[in-house]
Amino acid sequence: MNLTKIKLLFHTVKYLRWEQVYYRMYYGVRNRFFAKNYTKKLKKRDTNLRWESPIHYKTSYRNHHTFSFLNIEHTFENDIDWNYANYGKLWTYNLNYFDFLHQKELNVIDGISLIYNFINAYDISKDGREPYPTSLRGINWIKFLSYHKVKDEKIDQHLYNQYQLLIHNLEYHLLANHLLENAFSLFFAAYYFEDAHFFKKAKTLLNRELKEQIHRDGGHFELSPMYHQILLHRLLDCIQLSELNPTRFDTSSIELKAYAALMCSWLAQMTFNNGEIPLFNDSAKGIAVSSNDLFRYAKQLGIKSFLKPLSDSGYRVFEHDDLELCVDVGQVGPSYQPGHAHADTLSFVLYIANKPFLIDPGISTYEIGEQRSLERATKFHNTVTPIDETNSSQVWAGFRVAKRAKIHMMFDEEKYLMAEHNGFSNVYQRSFSCRNNNLVITDYLAKSKAKAHFYLAPGIEPMVIVNKGEVRCDAVTIRFSDNEGIEVVPYTCPNGYNQYQTANKIVVLFNENLITTFEVNL
Repeated sequence: MNLTKIKLLFHTVKYLRWEQVYYRMYYGVRNRFFAKNYTKKLKKRDTNLRWESPIHYKTSYRNHHTFSFLNIEHTFENDIDWNYANYGKLWTYNLNYFDFLHQKELNVIDGISLIYNFINAYDISKDGREPYPTSLRGINWIKFLSYHKVKDEKIDQHLYNQYQLLIHNLEYHLLANHLLENAFSLFFAAYYFEDAHFFKKAKTLLNRELKEQIHRDGGHFELSPMYHQILLHRLLDCIQLSELNPTRFDTSSIELKAYAALMCSWLAQMTFNNGEIPLFNDSAKGIAVSSNDLFRYAKQLGIKSFLKPLSDSGYRVFEHDDLELCVDVGQVGPSYQPGHAHADTLSFVLYIANKPFLIDPGISTYEIGEQRSLERATKFHNTVTPIDETNSSQVWAGFRVAKRAKIHMMFDEEKYLMAEHNGFSNVYQRSFSCRNNNLVITDYLAKSKAKAHFYLAPGIEPMVIVNKGEVRCDAVTIRFSDNEGIEVVPYTCPNGYNQYQTANKIVVLFNENLITTFEVNL
């Protein structure tokens, strides 16, 4: 191993918590040398669990063993291969989540058949036994079985065995959203099996992890609007579960509704007027339930809406006339698990007249390789790089971050924002000023030639007027002062996972200083 790789590893692992290190070693040794089968006998369930389905999932299962996940469809010619890995681990995970149990078109007979198909193949299951897919699958089975009032001792026993495996392999080695999903799932298992041990563990984890993972302004600390939607959905499900079955456990000591209200507040401010979210960090189209559906769900549960100003999550939003601006001034986080973070510090997204104008392209894959590296890179976001396109934070190996850019907020006002970070060899400063339907961005990279990157939404065709240093896009004129060259180049824009479309980006060369002005004339 060369010195560069050693330094990269050092600056990555130094942020880990001892808990993560301990459990990675503990699970590795225990599961290799002291593995056991979890087959504790389950007492017969006497009562049904009440459940309603306010939100349906999109169609991912079709007849004849055809599944579609991440925009990739596959038909199993014979039996379903629950370990099928030809499309990557995330596709296999999705197959094992069983979200399709909640699509409108699926009937109860087909659902039970799919569950039994999985049970019969469980002995050779690989990815499906991991705690994360086990957690999501457990929730989906419980919701499906409860809604359809299915009582099946074999399914219940097998599900109970899965939860015995889960509770002995909680993802302390990863923490973050994985451990929170484990907690949500144990909460469902506690209600379904009327199991006080499951409830005690779920309660302890939820109190700990919600306090840890939800910022004071309501944002989830992994700073992905998509994952925020996913986790809010799960939290709302837990609230509904407890309210539909109030006599099973006392949840008064878990502030579920308070956290849901906070998360709704953050999401409301981060959702554009047309209902879309900015695709910051690991976010993609077509995965999470929409913000508007989540707001309706929350309202049905009696969660009162309010807006708490954005603060420690590190996002800021400005709305003025036809402009909607969302700026990322947050630290890379969380420090001990930045797997979903990008090197996008001081990037932004701009919507004009309820339509995307400058976008964060989002992601199309979790598979380690050139595409994943590109989508996490600084140059793939609306921000500035040195001329050599160095990343502001050292993102690597798909889900790793070594050295991280540190943000210093200089001005944080209603219509003016200024911050700097130390991610390059020289200090980089950026300010945003939004007034009179105009947006002015000032960039400064000390003693250095640089590139400013601007990613136009698909369908926008810019025209460059070289002698005026401007780009015109229909009713929007963008002026670049003191630039040393403007170029419009095509780029491949993710359109959800494994799906792409061509769009245009603007690259502006400059020396130390650049003032960019957006003038809107609708």
